[in-house]
Amino acid sequence: MLTGLDPAKAGDDAPVWERVLRAVKTGQMPPPGMPRPNAAAIDTFTKNLAATLDRAALAKPNPGAPMPHRLNRAEYSNAIRDLLALDTQPGLQLPVDESGFGFDNMADLLSMSPSLLERYLSVARTVTRQAIGDMSMLSEVATYGSTVRSQRKAPSTEEVPVGAANGMAFQHYFPLDAEYEIRVDLAGSTGEGAPPTPFRLKLPVKAGLHHIAVTFLRESPKPEVSLRTFGRTFGAPPGMPAEKPGEMDLRIDGASVKRWHAPQRGVAPDVALAKIEGPFNATGPGSTPSRARIFTCKSQDDACATTIVTNLARRAFRRPVMANDIRPLFNFYKAATNFEAGIANALQALLVSPDFLFRIERDPKGVAPSTNYKLNDYELASRLSFFIWSSIPDDELLALAAQGKLRDSAVLKAQLRRMIDDPRSDALIQNFGGQWLFLRTLANTKPDSDIFATFDENLRAGFQKETELFLANIFRNQRSVRELLDASYTYLNQQLAEHYGVRGVYGPHFRRVELPDRNRGGLLGQGSILTVTSYPNRTSVVQRGKWILENLLGTPPPPPPADVPELQAKNKEGRKLSLREAMELHRTNAVCASCHGRMDPIGFALENFDGVGAWRAEDSGVAVDAKGKLPNGAAFDGPSGLKSLLLEKHRDEFIHTVVEKLMTYALGRGLEARDKPTVRMIARKAAAEDYRMSAFLDAIVESPQFQMRRSSGK
Repeated sequence: MLTGLDPAKAGDDAPVWERVLRAVKTGQMPPPGMPRPNAAAIDTFTKNLAATLDRAALAKPNPGAPMPHRLNRAEYSNAIRDLLALDTQPGLQLPVDESGFGFDNMADLLSMSPSLLERYLSVARTVTRQAIGDMSMLSEVATYGSTVRSQRKAPSTEEVPVGAANGMAFQHYFPLDAEYEIRVDLAGSTGEGAPPTPFRLKLPVKAGLHHIAVTFLRESPKPEVSLRTFGRTFGAPPGMPAEKPGEMDLRIDGASVKRWHAPQRGVAPDVALAKIEGPFNATGPGSTPSRARIFTCKSQDDACATTIVTNLARRAFRRPVMANDIRPLFNFYKAATNFEAGIANALQALLVSPDFLFRIERDPKGVAPSTNYKLNDYELASRLSFFIWSSIPDDELLALAAQGKLRDSAVLKAQLRRMIDDPRSDALIQNFGGQWLFLRTLANTKPDSDIFATFDENLRAGFQKETELFLANIFRNQRSVRELLDASYTYLNQQLAEHYGVRGVYGPHFRRVELPDRNRGGLLGQGSILTVTSYPNRTSVVQRGKWILENLLGTPPPPPPADVPELQAKNKEGRKLSLREAMELHRTNAVCASCHGRMDPIGFALENFDGVGAWRAEDSGVAVDAKGKLPNGAAFDGPSGLKSLLLEKHRDEFIHTVVEKLMTYALGRGLEARDKPTVRMIARKAAAEDYRMSAFLDAIVESPQFQMRRSSGK
């Protein structure tokens, strides 16, 4: 309701006028059927209104005051990795985090309950024992893989020796120098109705993280197993004779063991499960990266303990530590009976400290309530590292913070480039990209195998890798975000290329491929997006249209009413309706038409892609009609026509949505009306640099919302 509001003083009612601005710019107002101003009048109105809102925000800036931010599961795992050189993904042992505004790093949703604290205590105990190498730990069993054939993913070429056939790959952390039993269960059966015969081997293993691939060799007349770890392949030397038919020696780190009776000569069976049990007969904690990171001095006295605890606390708390920070941790150390047990006590206490589990930005002393102030350099370093790496700052960031240099624009940009180039920025692709684009749901989609017979776990993994490589190229190589919608290239291996109908790509490794068909380029032609926006047995015009409105244009439709009627399968004469005909009939309901009038035409533009992203000219014997027309009269045909429309007629909405998604993720809070002028400012800066992703990132980390905070109080 605009009655009584003055557009000349839009800043006084910014939330309302920001909604007006978005509705008019996106063509949602005036509603269909009502008199509509011409394009020039709309452009003048929206520019003037935006300028008024921007001036008001500049006069009274408000960067906001996020709540203390508990580390979510991904951040916790990465923080442990970077603090202790221990990459075991301990966050997966914690409950799934709540999401808001599309992301699971929203500060106001990351609360701490007594039961969750108990889980953190349990995980901290496990992490500490692994990192220290606790000689008293008991044997445990870890299981990898699946008994369901369609859910097993073959290892990549980097993980298997030449000539390998069926197998699997996984990572396992061995906490001690000890013996471990590796058991591999085979899929299928060894004969008529007989259960699969596992093979077992017990071998001495050095402590640490091992990457293991279990494969079978094609070139052998009998299936020979090969275990690959630390880049070396251990197995029977070529030509080594079997002791007797169906057996062979397997030599691993000097251990000689016999393995299972061959199920069938000349056949390489599938690996179903791999189980690792241990440790047995431990000989010591081993020389691991974690112990090297923790035990930085060797004297094993109180002075050494103080050094160790201080170094760990500085990195974990992401700031200089004082005597009051160290004293309680040192008390845990003193309560133990020996040096290493004391360090373990202190480390476990540190891992459940609020200063580690929460990102807390405290108002400086003497700052008046509701006053804007700049974050200190350590807080800025922490915001930057959790934005790009989903983890704690490294030594270089902390050193710059200590020198007070991080706020310098040139230094900040240089650090941002360094961090994006670092492999740890994969977290930005996986956590930001994975949630923004719904890639995280890809693992749980279950296309009907009877309808989509070519879909398997390797294709699912290929979808994921294609999109992640595509996003990484845009983030790391300063590409324009317009390529998200319309790129002339993608990343394919042979299986994915054949699925897309792209010729000339051979082998299982991914590489950049130029696309001959513009319909396939960009996110809207990638199997990951097309699969997560489909039903298990067919495409979904509504889901695809809704995904584009919500994730690319920032105009999500409202939730459907409770009494939405089902699609009619037949018309009054009893003839079976096509999907387009059924949807058009559905839109004759005025309640449904208000949303479907925008969603459905967009979704129909992608109907040439089936439920798992393969191109099709027909659906159930009927030619696909991929034409669409929006309520404002804009018409398009197929994926390429839709992309042209989005980039030419809806570019501002797309660019603003990219900024809003990035800012929401970077700040860990939902955006409000007071943030919209900053969104427009960032979009203008990016436009001057051809919308390169680096321009968006630079502008976000230099914005008041990122570098400043409003003090608490009224």
